[in-house]
Amino acid sequence: MFIGIDVHKRYSQIAVLDKNGEIVEEVRVENANLDDFAQQYAGSKAALEATSNYYHIHDTLSAYLDVTVANPGELKLISDSDKKTDRVDAKQLARMLRLGSVPESYVPTDEVRQARALVRGRQKLVENRTEYANKIHGLLSDHGITREVKPLSVEGREFLAELSLPAPWDALLESYLELIQVLTEQIESLEAEIEERAGSLKETQLLMTIPGVSYFTALTIYAELGEISRFDRAKEVVSYVGLNPIIRESGDSRFEGSISKRGSGRVRWLLVQASYTAVHTCEDEYLSRFYNRLARKKNSKTAIVATARKLLVSMYHMLDREEVYDPPGVSA
Repeated sequence: MFIGIDVHKRYSQIAVLDKNGEIVEEVRVENANLDDFAQQYAGSKAALEATSNYYHIHDTLSAYLDVTVANPGELKLISDSDKKTDRVDAKQLARMLRLGSVPESYVPTDEVRQARALVRGRQKLVENRTEYANKIHGLLSDHGITREVKPLSVEGREFLAELSLPAPWDALLESYLELIQVLTEQIESLEAEIEERAGSLKETQLLMTIPGVSYFTALTIYAELGEISRFDRAKEVVSYVGLNPIIRESGDSRFEGSISKRGSGRVRWLLVQASYTAVHTCEDEYLSRFYNRLARKKNSKTAIVATARKLLVSMYHMLDREEVYDPPGVSA
């Protein structure tokens, strides 16, 4: 049997096809009861889309079914359908599975999932804290206070704590400061766990031998890339992260444009920041030589993005070969 599963928050719409493509069953099942359904069709093939809550459902179904997770960005037949309903999506998934045309998505291991939860959780807390810092800037601006204040610094919070604003803005300011303090403590707690996790994994230990790569950057790279063995070559990793240049060809002309920016923007930003640190702070010989040569020909922005791409290629080979950072042409 071939089973297409359109997953939602509390339920899943399911279509079951036989080997001839005929519909055997269409049913809506509460996600809490999916294991009972899976047992009925044990040994069958199933496909579901990689939604935000698919980990648990994938694991539940995999105990009984051969599960393929579909890449939502490549499901052209579903996204381009004139009539898009849960039933249509489920049947289309089942049909694509039967034809062997489901574009597969990577399913992380438990270890990678845990790393992702940590770094993404920290990122969300940082974003929330920044939101309240911006609210404080808005309060100050509304009351004509032009002094430059950094609400995330100790000095900034001390100044704000002594600041006298009329009601009800004084209460708002106090609330924002309390929330920033709570979020800061939570971020520091997560950072301690991230540092411990990064120190315990061989992949992140290797990445941290690169000048400018912190434990947070190393764990984020590991978490977002997953097992390096799923990539056959460095170009695939570069494309996955979105650092590959867009190339347009027409006749005898070939134009190389900006990067594709597919994949994780967080990883691209971290790679650029790590490259800045390696070049301008750590003065890494390998990356600095490459950056300076390119910056003279083009500009610093183009050069640092290209350096980030070169850094990622080095990371790929380090993880693939299980080697520490030892770039060519640089004396130990």
